[in-house]
Amino acid sequence: MLPDRSAVPVEETWDLESVFATPQDWDAACRDLLGRLPTLASYKGRLKEGPSVLLEFIPLYEDAARLMGRIFVFASNASAVNALDQAAVGRSGQARGLVARFGAAVSFLDPELVAIGFDTLRRWMEETPDLRFFAHYVDQLEKQQAHVRSGEVEQVLAMVSDPLSTPFSVFNSLTGADMTFRPATDPHGRTLEVGQASIESLRTHPDRTVRRTAWESYADGYLALKNTLAGSLLGAVKADVFRMRVRGYSSSLEASLAPNFIPVEVFHNLIDVFRRNLPTWHRYWALRRKLLGYDEFHVYDIKAPLTGDKPVIPFRQAVDWICAGMRPLGEEYVGILRRGCLEERWVDRARNRGKREGAFSSGSQGTHPFIMMSYADDVFSLSTLAHELGHSMHSYYSRRSQRMIYSRYGLFVAEVASNFNQAMVRDYLLRTLTDKTFQIALIEEAMSNYHRYFFIMPTLARFELEVHERVERGAPVSADTLIGITADLFEEGYGDEVVCDRQRIGITWAQFQHMYMNFYVYQYATGISGAHALVAKVLSEGEPAAARYLDFLKAGGSRYPLDALLEAGVDLRSPQPVEAAFANLAGLVDRLAKLLG
Repeated sequence: MLPDRSAVPVEETWDLESVFATPQDWDAACRDLLGRLPTLASYKGRLKEGPSVLLEFIPLYEDAARLMGRIFVFASNASAVNALDQAAVGRSGQARGLVARFGAAVSFLDPELVAIGFDTLRRWMEETPDLRFFAHYVDQLEKQQAHVRSGEVEQVLAMVSDPLSTPFSVFNSLTGADMTFRPATDPHGRTLEVGQASIESLRTHPDRTVRRTAWESYADGYLALKNTLAGSLLGAVKADVFRMRVRGYSSSLEASLAPNFIPVEVFHNLIDVFRRNLPTWHRYWALRRKLLGYDEFHVYDIKAPLTGDKPVIPFRQAVDWICAGMRPLGEEYVGILRRGCLEERWVDRARNRGKREGAFSSGSQGTHPFIMMSYADDVFSLSTLAHELGHSMHSYYSRRSQRMIYSRYGLFVAEVASNFNQAMVRDYLLRTLTDKTFQIALIEEAMSNYHRYFFIMPTLARFELEVHERVERGAPVSADTLIGITADLFEEGYGDEVVCDRQRIGITWAQFQHMYMNFYVYQYATGISGAHALVAKVLSEGEPAAARYLDFLKAGGSRYPLDALLEAGVDLRSPQPVEAAFANLAGLVDRLAKLLG
C-alpha cells in the first residue's frame, strides 16, 4: 500500500525549505513581488527615452523574475508530490495567478522594443557597452517581430494565461487526487495498490496477472472519466489555437516551434523516419513474445522481465553508478551531481499517495535543481534518475553561467541533455557489469526507454497534430473521437504483433500531462537522437568533445537551439541523427536476441 505523505522519511523528500523556510515566508515573498509590480509597470512608455532607461529596467525585471521563479517552484513542487494537500494546491493556483500578473506588468517590453526599431537598439548597444549582453535577445525579437502584438494585446495575453491554464489544473486534480483505481491482484488473490506512484513498478512486475490487472485497472480509471478528461484536453487545445490565431501563426505546430526557432520540417522529418522504421518495433514485439513463450503478446507484456532475477539497485548505488558513467565530463560535474543527490536533497524519490505520475526536474535561478520521481530500487528507476539529473545539471550550469534573461533554455535542447545522461550511464554499465542477467536487465531498460521516447512519444505527437488540426478547422471532437484516433495510431505502431484492446489503448492520450504542453512530446525523440550522437563523440574524442558539451549546457538560452547543438557536434536540422538512433535501437534488439539465444 502507498503511504500517506506524512509517513515518508524526510531523506526521501526534496528540500523545499531551501527555497522558503515556511509557507509564511512564501506569503511574504508574494507580497514583495506584488509590491514590485507598480515600479516595473512605471517604465511603460519610457524605454524609448534611451539606453540608460533600458539599463535601469532590465535588472529590475530580472530580479522580479528571479523572485517569481522561486515563488512558483515552492508552490508547484509542493502540490506535485501531494495533490491531497489542499493548502499546497491552493498555493499552486495562487502562484499561477501571480505569474499572470507579473507577465501583464512587463508585457510592454517587447512591443516597445519593436517600436524603438532594431537599428536604434543596435546603435544603443554599440554606444553603451553595458548593454551589449542584450544583443541575442534583440536578435531573437527581430526574427519574431511579426508575431509580437501591441502592448495592450500583450497585456491581455499575459492576463489570460492563468484562466487558460485551468484545463491543466483540472487534469492534475482529477488524476492526482480524485481518480481511483481497482487494486491489482496476483494469482493467489493478494492485492497491490494501483496509483500514480506505483503503476510503473507494477508494469514491470514479473507476474503476468499482476501486470494485466494493473494495466487494466489503470486504463479503466481513466476511461471512467473519459468525457471530463476529453473536455479538459480540448480546453487546452483550444487555448493553443487561440494563442496561435492571436499571434498570427499558420498552425498550432508553427506557434509552438517558431518561438524556439525550430522549423516545422524538423517535426515532420521525425514522424517520417518514425513511420519508416516501425518494422524494427514489430520485430522487437515478435522477439519478446517468443522469449516470454506467449501465444499472444499484449501491451502489458511490453515491460515484462525476461529473466527471473530482477536487479535490486538502492538509491545510493544508483547515484554511484551515475557518477561513474558521467565521469568523462569531469570531476566538477560529478561532484555537483553527487552533492545534489546525497547532501542537498535535490531528489524527491518517495512513493506516496497523492504524488503525481511520472518524473520531472524543476527549479529557478536562485534555487538549486529539484527532481520529482518515484524511486523503486530497480534499473528503470536508475535510468529515470539519470535522465532527470541530465535536466538538472543542464539547469545548474545554465543558471550559474547566464544572466536571468538567458538562464532558461528551450525544451528542444532540454531533452538532449536528459537523454545524454541516460545514454552515458547505460554505456558505462554495459561495458563494466558483464553479468549476463544484468546485461539483459540493462538492455530491457534501454528498450523500455526507447519504447517511451521513440514509440509512445512520436505516436502521441501524431495524435497531437491530428487533434490540433481538427480543432483548427472546427471539426467535432469528443472523448470517443480521441480514443479512436489514439487506437488507430497505436494499432499501426504495434502491427500484427500486439493484441490491441482498442478502448484501453485508446485512452493512452489521457494518461500524459505532456498533452497540455503544446507539441512537447516530439522533442523526446529528437532529444534521444541528438543525445546518442553527442555521446558517441564524447566517448570517441574524449576531453575536447566533453568541453564542447559542457559549453552547450552553459549556453542556456543565449544561443539558438539548433546552432548550440551544431556547435556541440550534432545537426538536428537533418533526419540523419534520428535514422542513426533507430539503427542503434535495431542493434539493441539484435544484442538482446543473441544474449538470450
